[in-house]
Amino acid sequence: MIIGNLGRDPEMRYTQNGQAVTQFTVAVNRNYKDPSGEWKEETEWFRVVAWAALAERTAEYLRKGRKVYVEGRLQTRTWEGQDGQKHYTTELIANTVTALDPRPREDGVAEPVGARPARRDVPGGAAGPEEAPASPAGPGDDFGSSDLDELPF
Repeated sequence: MIIGNLGRDPEMRYTQNGQAVTQFTVAVNRNYKDPSGEWKEETEWFRVVAWAALAERTAEYLRKGRKVYVEGRLQTRTWEGQDGQKHYTTELIANTVTALDPRPREDGVAEPVGARPARRDVPGGAAGPEEAPASPAGPGDDFGSSDLDELPF
């Protein structure tokens, strides 16, 4: 679980199978006192990946700077670069993404926290992702969940 601000607009693409995948980064700040009693601030950046209907909604509704709550699992991928060296990346595979600040409208006025986009029926079936119901108690935009276990790249 992380809470932070989007570092850039989400980037959505489709896999060869036609499944939507969206990537974005979230900056999480941590304030603490060092041993001398001086306040310090650290920023940790997380790469977030969302799949299927969650990917489509995050790409549509989230923008750089928005405060979000993301819940999911960590996954580390490895690959060999053109130079022959092994590369690693750790990503947060999102199950839930919730906007925590007001969503700006086209006229520049912010919608109140708690405003949600209309939910869409998502075909599921045995091979497709299933969507979790929106949390009625949570503030902001709840972009659903996805529990896909494989990365095709």
